[in-house]
Amino acid sequence: MTIYLFIDILVIAAPVLLSFDKKVAFVSRWPAVFLTSLTVGAVFAAWDSLMVRAGAWGFAERFAGPAALAGLPLAEILFFVAVPFSCLFVYEVVSTYVPERAGRAARAPWIAAAALLAAAGAVLHPRVYTSTVLVAAALFLLLAAVSSPRLLASRRFWLSIAATYVPFVAANGPLTALPVVTYAPWAILGPRVLTIPVEDFLYSFALLGSCYLVYGALREPLRPGLRIRRPRQETRRTTNVSSSDRAKTPKKNARWTGNRSAE
Repeated sequence: MTIYLFIDILVIAAPVLLSFDKKVAFVSRWPAVFLTSLTVGAVFAAWDSLMVRAGAWGFAERFAGPAALAGLPLAEILFFVAVPFSCLFVYEVVSTYVPERAGRAARAPWIAAAALLAAAGAVLHPRVYTSTVLVAAALFLLLAAVSSPRLLASRRFWLSIAATYVPFVAANGPLTALPVVTYAPWAILGPRVLTIPVEDFLYSFALLGSCYLVYGALREPLRPGLRIRRPRQETRRTTNVSSSDRAKTPKKNARWTGNRSAE
């Protein structure tokens, strides 16, 4: 087992074991979680492969193993399953224990922020990793602002993003320290937090933000056992009674006149 694969297992182990907790009930969300991971992970894995081919970054074979698919080692492919799974678990825990206090669901500020990030990406185009990660974050903000502005106004969303940076640093620190992942100097700006390039923090935001956006659309429809209750419609029962039968049937509320001879 390679070091990178071992890190993947550590990242996903606790969320898998805690998925059966009755209060969070994360196991009931697995279908939506895995579909989200496959959908978003496929896009980011394709980007990853393009960056490897461009020489922007690479993987040390002794720590990550040989390339298995599209120039990526198996551990890197599993990264796009383990990380979204674990971070969506964090989101469900936060959603369970933290009351929601959504702010104003405004679109304009986020669209403006997306435009600024995209413009910065265009200016920094020679730094290919810096440029593409800025554009990726801009695309997420734009999509979220248009399709789900309440997500960006959600306290749970931002707390979840903040909470994921703790395991992010714990996992990405060894990956960049050994290093398992190597970066071309021309592809990044250069500043690092500990051993982690600053671009990786924005990369994590774009990846996880996209996961939360897709997951929000899938989590209820793909929840096992979920039934949509339709309002019960009242129906009037009508009985076809002929006029002759109606005449033979005494009226229950008929008044007794006391004249028994009439009977």
